[in-house]
Amino acid sequence: MLNWIVIGIGDIATRRIIPAIQAEPRSRLYGLVTRDPQKAVSYNARVWTSLDEALADTAVNAVYVATPVFLHAPQTLQALRAGKHVLCEKPMAMNEAEARSMVQAAHDTERILGVAYYRRTYPKLHRAKQLLEAGEIGTPVIAELTSHGWLDEKETGRSWLVDPAQAGGGPLFDIASHRIDVLNFLFGHPLRVSAHLFNAVHRYAVEDNATVMIEYAGGVRGIVDVRWHSKVKRDECRIRGTEGEIELSPLNGPELIYPGGRENLPPLSNLHYPMIENFVDAVLGKAPLLSSGDSSYWTDWVIAQAQRSASSALRP
Repeated sequence: MLNWIVIGIGDIATRRIIPAIQAEPRSRLYGLVTRDPQKAVSYNARVWTSLDEALADTAVNAVYVATPVFLHAPQTLQALRAGKHVLCEKPMAMNEAEARSMVQAAHDTERILGVAYYRRTYPKLHRAKQLLEAGEIGTPVIAELTSHGWLDEKETGRSWLVDPAQAGGGPLFDIASHRIDVLNFLFGHPLRVSAHLFNAVHRYAVEDNATVMIEYAGGVRGIVDVRWHSKVKRDECRIRGTEGEIELSPLNGPELIYPGGRENLPPLSNLHYPMIENFVDAVLGKAPLLSSGDSSYWTDWVIAQAQRSASSALRP
């Protein structure tokens, strides 16, 4: 039985993370770390306001870091060095150097470090990878992923998302990171990156849109376009090859269309559950970790390269 503590009781923790831990039969929600203990009163768990005190409890095996991005690296490093396994929210860190330090700490402490890129557990994404490897669309040449929506920080109550000191960046960090990781899952290590970041509508301190192009081995290119200024929602994903294409739109939906047919492969209703299950399997030595610190580092690498590429294009 893995005794979990969750750091932070925000929206994603209450809707997905905590229910997933409670549902996983080899896991127990042992405790919660929060600045506001009132948020924890409905849970049958220990409550701390100090991470130091929580990590000092020898019964704790695993830590879920569910705080804003600027806290990911320091809290992950602290937990790893206390001998705990860690599953951290995405993106991994504020920058590439922080991500690298997290990976190194996991190796040094011989603890498991996972990152919450839960789309790696989607059945249709695994099927798409299988089809690509089987040559279903010939040689893949381009993959296009878009995520468009409207963000008004005053409406969402998540004002930290537009604060670069807390979030690191705008949709590049928040929603592009998931799609960059999908490309890395399908095509391997990224080789080169170019990007444009811009403020077209909102005058946030972070960009309100980002377009990233990534090159992979074999000449395949991935394009990720994310926007917080579209009142038309889009969640597109398609992969084109020399002999056809694979359509996965919407990425979060069940449909997979390819030259040989159409399949219906829905994810679980709680998207975090398979990720928690896989993490427990990895801790127990029963399966490899689908989204590790090592694999997730490359998403942070792409983000860093994108920021460097686009630094002169971002409007004040």
